[in-house]
Amino acid sequence: MIRGWCPTAWRPMAAGDGLLVRVRPKLGRLTREQVTGLCEAAIAHGNGQIDATNRANLQIRGVDAWEPLIEKLCDLGLVDRDPVAEARRAILVAPDWRTGDDTHRIATELMQRLSELPDLPGKVGFAIDAGDTPVLHAAPADFRIERGADGDLILRAEGRETGARIAGGEVDALIGLAHWFVDTGGADVGRMARHDAVLPMIATIRPRAPITETAYQAGTAHGLPFGRIDAAALAAFMRTSGATAIRVTPWRTLIVEGGAPGVMLGREDSATVRVDACVGAPACPQASVATRDLAIRLAPHVVGRLHVSGCAKGCARSAPADVVLTGNAGRFDLGFVARAGDLPALAGLDAPAVLAHFGAA
Repeated sequence: MIRGWCPTAWRPMAAGDGLLVRVRPKLGRLTREQVTGLCEAAIAHGNGQIDATNRANLQIRGVDAWEPLIEKLCDLGLVDRDPVAEARRAILVAPDWRTGDDTHRIATELMQRLSELPDLPGKVGFAIDAGDTPVLHAAPADFRIERGADGDLILRAEGRETGARIAGGEVDALIGLAHWFVDTGGADVGRMARHDAVLPMIATIRPRAPITETAYQAGTAHGLPFGRIDAAALAAFMRTSGATAIRVTPWRTLIVEGGAPGVMLGREDSATVRVDACVGAPACPQASVATRDLAIRLAPHVVGRLHVSGCAKGCARSAPADVVLTGNAGRFDLGFVARAGDLPALAGLDAPAVLAHFGAA
């Protein structure tokens, strides 16, 4: 079942291991005190497992006491006490922002003007990617501020290859485009990329070529296998490493500000760095197959990007992968250069048959 919305703090989603509660850190950043408090709350009111999502959010799993959890998150400043404002705060920022730069300036103003936004579908969001080179091109968003090929900022709607130059008033333009989206029936189709109405702007400027890897000036990158971190381990790291804050990225990586050189929180190994895999069964009631053990075994035998999805929703990766396995009635459908749920090349494979197909049995 595709629900058409993502869990939030005020609207948790039921999963096989309890409620999912999603936290959207402001500017993608949490202080040491916020991280520690979040971990304590995840242990006290959930199962102690935290996921970093591809929207640069943190997701507390296995929640069985939602009311005290939400109160703690509000006290920490991680959740807005106004559910409407919290629902509108789907803002993804380029994680290497600096105070006062264009990304920081635009995202901060947008957060201050959330009340001016219309009611948008649950998965619609904004990407503020105003550094010298775009880095969020593959991250999910509907309305984007990016650096154009000529160096100026542009407003780009998802699904369009070009955008309109903006000389100031970036947040005015974002809010205006969001209202146009609703007024022209975009809410009925759910996402900007599926909305085929003619845009109310002249789209002529291409964004700068995106980069896929970068050295972060804000701190040290710590990879998380499948985006999962144990709350107790994260809390201990914050206490002992000297870290002052963390930033969440959409790439299963945390950027740690401060901290002793060489002290590692987590590191994706070669078997997981090119793999996307959701939590799978039994933790997710949508999934009909287990995913991550198979992904680890299969990864060394796959050339390119591997995506193992418990169902056709494809929560772990929305973009195509070189090899995609989709759970279907307890077996796997296999596709190539495809998304989860696309028409498969082979259908109805069990896990041993998948491994054998790639010579991994």
